[in-house]
Amino acid sequence: MMHSSKPTIESVKAEEAALQVPTFHYDFAWTLGSLIRQKAAEGKQPVAVEVRHGNDVVFATLLPGATIDNFGWARRKCAVVHRFHRSSLRVRLEAEAKGYDFNAKFGLPVTDYVASGGGFPLILQGGTLVGSVAVSGLPDIDDHALIVESLRELLSI
Repeated sequence: MMHSSKPTIESVKAEEAALQVPTFHYDFAWTLGSLIRQKAAEGKQPVAVEVRHGNDVVFATLLPGATIDNFGWARRKCAVVHRFHRSSLRVRLEAEAKGYDFNAKFGLPVTDYVASGGGFPLILQGGTLVGSVAVSGLPDIDDHALIVESLRELLSI
């Protein structure tokens, strides 16, 4: 899957608002992670997939061609989501639009946080952040798009 249009801060904000979840439990995390894995496998995409409840990993998988380093990227993307309650792509786009170095501005170590697309917040309808989902292994816009496509399908949006 290649993402055809260039995302904007506004388009990503709209995705975040539209893709709030009605509930969160470990079966939901498994279903979401499995759906992302299935889509990636069908496309022969070498990715890591991680779903977190708070900071705790409740689903994780590597597809052929992905490496353990992809889990490092997924962890750093989820850390951004957890800290800012927004997608890591939106955080990257905001930093680019305002011309600042993300890690320097917020005093965050590059070993723990990365402003790169592919981390997405799991927010309950009503606004409570309960977790995050991350994909790593593709260009960051495609990592993000794989999550959004899967959430849309799972939520029937």
